[in-house]
Amino acid sequence: MSIFEGLKVIDCGSFIAAPTAATLLGDFGADVIKIEPPGAGDAFRQVPKLPGMPRSDHPYGWLLDNRNKRGLALDLSKPEGQAVLHRLSSTADVFITNYPLAVRRKLAIGYERLATTNDRLIYASFTGYGETGDEAGKPGFDVTAYWARSGLMDMVRSDASTPPARALAGMGDHPSGVSLFAAIAVALYQRERTGRGTQVGSSLLANGVWSNGIMAQAALCGATFTPRPPRENLFNALGCYYRCRDGRWLLLAIVNEQRDWPTVAKCLGLDDLLTDPRFAKQADRFARSSELIALFDAAFATRDRDEWRARLDAAGIVFECVAEMGDLSADRQMLAAGVLVPFENDQMLTIDSPFFIDGATKVKPRKAPAVGEHSAQILREAGYDDAAIAGMRDSKVVA
Repeated sequence: MSIFEGLKVIDCGSFIAAPTAATLLGDFGADVIKIEPPGAGDAFRQVPKLPGMPRSDHPYGWLLDNRNKRGLALDLSKPEGQAVLHRLSSTADVFITNYPLAVRRKLAIGYERLATTNDRLIYASFTGYGETGDEAGKPGFDVTAYWARSGLMDMVRSDASTPPARALAGMGDHPSGVSLFAAIAVALYQRERTGRGTQVGSSLLANGVWSNGIMAQAALCGATFTPRPPRENLFNALGCYYRCRDGRWLLLAIVNEQRDWPTVAKCLGLDDLLTDPRFAKQADRFARSSELIALFDAAFATRDRDEWRARLDAAGIVFECVAEMGDLSADRQMLAAGVLVPFENDQMLTIDSPFFIDGATKVKPRKAPAVGEHSAQILREAGYDDAAIAGMRDSKVVA
């Protein structure tokens, strides 16, 4: 059984974070209607064409974040388009939007307006900087509100002397969308108990600080921060990353160093270090981490990554390969664990939603809709006859 089968969801959002929450609902069987402007549709469709983005014949971002949805092209700048959306909302279970607050007021799609005709509606609001305060109306993307403002951009730079680190497309949007999905799920549970809908929300700013929570809490506690040193001078050689003979990288993540130090040394062919007084105790290894990193660098440079992978796996060492994007489609564990799944009736893979519920099946991922692909179907279900639909098309209210 798909747990959200029969749930009606309106995705009146753009780009990634808010629509991601709708995608997750659709993965578990909800009927999701994607609202886009007629013509070019959601501007997110054009992102793969931007300079620096991977080149592809497929609209990969759109495929990922708008699967399992039906498409309705609706001009919300016109009163007739707003009336259609209001009618759809009156029978919906969930309404999701990340439109700017001022735009919502202009279009009459705020919670107060929609709740007057549907007191069971879950209204999911997503913003860049929250809904109160001087910056509530400020526009934001994940690179600004999530990445830069939260301190993540500064904290993950390779070392204190390098420029702040650049984000990847959607890196903050996707976890933020999971937060909005969680809020919707909690609200649906509350509705089961009270019979009434409510408004829920999240923001890029809140999720960015949450993602940087350990360091942010340290700052709130008045902690003193140590500038991040270059890789060659990291504090712990057993928590460093190393380049192999073929140029690929591995990351060691040894937590129980007292137990695993002898195993690591032997695995790297550095048995003599076990009797070297410079590295006898953990405190010694920390104090001489630069020397130890140099020795590890030389050792890792003698074999290719896959050779080291086999040796480290066999020894039970906690590590991971630093994957490149071309590695993902052949990652056997991602396939076996259902991280990657094929689209329905297609061999192309996509990324599954990052959780499962025992006993609740997910629907097979369907390709994201073309602009207005299901407009007529959705309008008929809402009670419009063919003549009304034709009239709306003639006036370019729908496409």
